[in-house]
Amino acid sequence: MSWPMPEGAVLGIFGKQPEPGKVKTRLAAEFGDDFAAEAHEAMLLDTLEAWGTDRYLAPGGRRVFVFSPEGAGPWFDRVVPRGLAMQAQAAGDLGARLQAFFEGEFAEGASRVVVIGSDSPTLDPSIVISAFLCLDQKDVVIGPSTDGGYYLIGSRVPVPSLFQGIDWSTAGVLGQTLDRLRGSGRSLAVLPPWYDVDTPDDWRSLGAHVRAMRLSGMDPALRRVEALLPRVLPAPGAPPR
Repeated sequence: MSWPMPEGAVLGIFGKQPEPGKVKTRLAAEFGDDFAAEAHEAMLLDTLEAWGTDRYLAPGGRRVFVFSPEGAGPWFDRVVPRGLAMQAQAAGDLGARLQAFFEGEFAEGASRVVVIGSDSPTLDPSIVISAFLCLDQKDVVIGPSTDGGYYLIGSRVPVPSLFQGIDWSTAGVLGQTLDRLRGSGRSLAVLPPWYDVDTPDDWRSLGAHVRAMRLSGMDPALRRVEALLPRVLPAPGAPPR
């Protein structure tokens, strides 16, 4: 059963056009630029399909895909579900882009804003829904990722300091964000940790997770990701490479 988003709630999904050599460079170090771009595209489109349809969310609120680079709109027009609005990311580093999105949504009347990316395709949808519910009581909600960053961030009030002076793409992102929050006086809710897929080992972990879901009788609902897994991972029962 789909969850009805409250009026004024906004789910933002940040994503980048899958261009070889410009995405998933750590994955590409072992599997090559072309496969890394295909993996990025598969995770992104599976994520957009999940949240841009009524699979998890009933009509209500606002769902928006926030893309980069700015000129990629025509490419995404062909593949983004109609249930998602689209807008280009602002200029600057990730912090500046996140801050601009949050401030823009609050200026338009949003009551709570939650942002996810496409690097955690197996993310339990109940966690995202919990993020919105946490914002009934708390000012900020964060989902820590196992690499030292976060896979989700949300707030019910503007907190610009959350995104300023952060060493992005490092293991210090979460700690630095918490330092900024401590100085803001805003309250915090914390979600269960999850994993991003950035490295070859992450991809192998994703493959094992998807296989485990299938074996348990669960449908991962990741048709593009599942189609790619056999390309670089050993078949079930085969010896490790």
